[in-house]
Amino acid sequence: MDMFTDRRTPGRKPLQPIAPIDRPHECDGIGLVLQGGGALGAYQAGVYQALHEAGLEPDWVVGVSIGSINAAIIAGNKPEDRLEKLEKFWMDITARDPFTAWPEGDAPRKLRNALSAMNGILFGQPGFFKPAAMNAWLAPRGARAATALYDTSPLYKTLENLVDFQMINEGHVRFAVGAVNVASANFTYFDNKEVEIAPEHVMASGALPPALPMVRIGKHYYWDGGLVSNTPLQHLLDHCGSQNLLVFQVDLFSAQGDIPRDMPEVLSRQKDILYSSRTRTTTDHFLETHRLKQALYDALQLVPDEKLTEEQRTAKHELQRLPEINIMQLIYQQKAYEGDAKDYEFSRISMKDHWRSGYYDTRNTLAHTEWLAMKGTGGGIHTHDIHRHGQ
Repeated sequence: MDMFTDRRTPGRKPLQPIAPIDRPHECDGIGLVLQGGGALGAYQAGVYQALHEAGLEPDWVVGVSIGSINAAIIAGNKPEDRLEKLEKFWMDITARDPFTAWPEGDAPRKLRNALSAMNGILFGQPGFFKPAAMNAWLAPRGARAATALYDTSPLYKTLENLVDFQMINEGHVRFAVGAVNVASANFTYFDNKEVEIAPEHVMASGALPPALPMVRIGKHYYWDGGLVSNTPLQHLLDHCGSQNLLVFQVDLFSAQGDIPRDMPEVLSRQKDILYSSRTRTTTDHFLETHRLKQALYDALQLVPDEKLTEEQRTAKHELQRLPEINIMQLIYQQKAYEGDAKDYEFSRISMKDHWRSGYYDTRNTLAHTEWLAMKGTGGGIHTHDIHRHGQ
């Protein structure tokens, strides 16, 4: 399957695969953090392809919503099989695309995308979701069918076919997905270091209401974690211990954008603001915590060991090596012809566009090998973004 064939650029030669890149010196692990964003999730698959070609396989994969599905496919397969399984997932769910030709220009493409989105609303996406047998608005109160417009049983079968959950639970790759408890509104992560991961955990992370049904796990019901926090970066930072990590943070909605000029742009920008990753807030929190920990360690250094309690000595030992986190932030940049349906427009052409964007953005990021290096400054957090730097 070729994700890079584009009929609009005939004769364009594909790029050579990325040359292998060694892990940075003193890097203890690589993290891949995947935001939610529906159909835009193909961008994350393109990011992974570039990392795979470079030999930078993740040790951590953390996701929310569509990011949880991509994360499960990556963590639940051997490195040599991951790209093929990602391609199968994205090709399968975009198979019901009734349009094979289209005229050039932004306006015709907008119309094509709108028709494709409407097609998905009416008929669902194969291997992902289908219209519920009974319309939720007509179902009796309290009935299972009364709380969601679609049935996600196709996704359950897809996950069973594409993901080896035994491999996830063996813990070769640290895996976590975020969801929100419907009754309590408490946000939780299902982490393979703490619970046995099953398809239900992945589906719970992507159960966006009112379209998709809540998922029961044990005694509780869960919805899409993006309702509370659309970035799982915080979970990784809270559990990295003293590990120095190189993190690829993949966001599907941009916090920065233009002032809207019509109603479709208003709706699109509203969605960007609602779901854009709060990476800056998370990193600021991490930096402040790091400064407090460093100050505590400096204070404990001034006290003779014999005057410290056992708890204080333990804390001093743990604070000797604070982690360094190096974040490569990759943010999908919306195309001029995309509107507010960009996250539920599952046409094959749009999927390939998103995949290519993720691949090229990551390829350009990896060209800056100096960004990947650990600074060796005794902890802290550093961020790099090719779009912010104008690359």
